Amino acid sequence: MRLTVQGRRRSAAVATAGMAALIGSVVLAGPASAHTPTWSVTCDSVKVDLTAYNKHAHNTVTLTIVGGEGALVDQDFGASFHFKDKLPPHDKPLDLHLVVTASDGAQYGRDETKTAPVCDTPTTPATTPSTTPATTPPTTPPTTAATPPTTSPAPAAAVTTPAQGGGDLAETGSSNATPMIAGIAVAVVVAGGGLVFWTRRRGSSSHR
Repeated sequence: MRLTVQGRRRSAAVATAGMAALIGSVVLAGPASAHTPTWSVTCDSVKVDLTAYNKHAHNTVTLTIVGGEGALVDQDFGASFHFKDKLPPHDKPLDLHLVVTASDGAQYGRDETKTAPVCDTPTTPATTPSTTPATTPPTTPPTTAATPPTTSPAPAAAVTTPAQGGGDLAETGSSNATPMIAGIAVAVVVAGGGLVFWTRRRGSSSHR
């Protein structure tokens, strides 16, 4: 009977110890399995987010630029850590090295390297200077001076000279000796006619 009671007590103690161990392992495994380290790199910045770590453990994080001087981050943290910063200007790719150490297990740490590319420089299109057309001043029509009309001198009136000698007809430029010449011509004709007549008559008398 005594053996039975002692056996029960031992069984109960073993069961209690096993339950405690199981509960402890679950408690410890819970936060450990929730470790979430993430980080990203762009051409001009870096971002690190470490969440759900064991706040009672001693955790560390270090972030450096490979080949650079000093570290961007080098510190301890508890349950979480957040970091974001600009990267220095660079004309060639930058390698960044992240090291995360979790004291509750090496499997929860990180030792990774990522590369920040060179940022593309936006190309500014050449600006063509705009040509402003020259402004032509308005053309003022030339002012034409009024020219007074030219008055032609009136033609001189023909002067009419009255005929001399008291004739009825106006003088037409004929000489006053015209009647005399006409009379002489008539006399010559008459004389010529008389001479021809006399000559013929004399010829007729000689033949008889």
